[in-house]
Amino acid sequence: MIKVEEAIAIIEANSTKMPTKLISVSKALGYVLAKKVISPINMPPFRQSAMDGYAFMYSIRHQYDIAGTLQAGDHSNIKLKSNEAIRIFTGAFVPDNADTVVMQEHVMANKDSILIATMPEKLSNVRQKGEQIAKDDIVFEANTLITPAAIGFLACLGITEVEVYKKPKVAILVTGNELVQPGKKLKKGKIFESNSVMLEAALKTIGIKKTKVYRVKDNLKATKSALKAILKKYDVVLISGGISVGDYDFVKEALLQNGVQELFYKINQRPGKPMFFGSKNETLVFALPGNPASSLTNFYIYVSPAIKNKLGFSNIHKTKVVRKLNSEIKNSTGKTLFLKAKYDETKVTILDGQSSAMLNTFAVGNGLLIVPEDIQEYKKGQLVTLLPID
Repeated sequence: MIKVEEAIAIIEANSTKMPTKLISVSKALGYVLAKKVISPINMPPFRQSAMDGYAFMYSIRHQYDIAGTLQAGDHSNIKLKSNEAIRIFTGAFVPDNADTVVMQEHVMANKDSILIATMPEKLSNVRQKGEQIAKDDIVFEANTLITPAAIGFLACLGITEVEVYKKPKVAILVTGNELVQPGKKLKKGKIFESNSVMLEAALKTIGIKKTKVYRVKDNLKATKSALKAILKKYDVVLISGGISVGDYDFVKEALLQNGVQELFYKINQRPGKPMFFGSKNETLVFALPGNPASSLTNFYIYVSPAIKNKLGFSNIHKTKVVRKLNSEIKNSTGKTLFLKAKYDETKVTILDGQSSAMLNTFAVGNGLLIVPEDIQEYKKGQLVTLLPID
């Protein structure tokens, strides 16, 4: 049985990034850049008007003759005289010898001339060439997550493709004779299976939108056969249940018989001690506890960072927060505790119902309060560390 910190380090050392591919910018949402992106143009590519109004050469005069009109998309080589202004619209090309745009609301105009009632400062309302980004500047560094805004920015620079890390193929294998899928009749001795939909939802929060769920009965032959097929097709395999030491827990044996290298088994923590982590070729295997709260705890602590590393994120761990404890905590277990909690801007409250089988407190909590194995007591009012959860 290893420490939490050792488990995290082993997983990080073995969760290598995925191969890369070129992808259309329009389809790149949620991917992570594998290479930095360089701007091919200045943005804006010319001096633009930031307002509907009139462009002119700044001076102390207030009255100007109207020399024409420029709409967005127009281009003109017109040379304004010192007593001339040109009607201009947002996004339009600003004539070379104009340096200022006055908003139309600040002028009195007729067909031939304008009188500026409120004089703007020199250079006002003109977007300078390359103001947003200059040609050959870095648009995004490698390991940047592509968001809707990033897609818009790339498109406005004329970039149509980017190199990203591929998303790993993830499978979930659910074990347990006692499990029934929601929607079916619940017979005596059975319970509804929730881990697969819970893990699918958790995976979506980190960018894995598509997963495949498999189910197997609690026997060695079926478990071994299912894993043999799954291990060939997926980059990450999550197994729910069957990893403890009961008479019907066959997952570890089935993994080893399929050539999976054991990197660790069991972690000195509560909940979630019985977890197996291993690999076969480039495939990572996480055998998670069957109890829902244990399974989700270990997803947040171990699985999520590993997948984010494969996705290409530079920061794979959530930023922890520190809050003032609302009650005392005793830890006589010698284990690291992950306690479901709810925190606000100043304090944190430990929730009732810390059983590894209970999801109700997880559902209303927003953090896991971490009690290290060498801490026996936290007093009320003491500052403690939490991992935010989605």
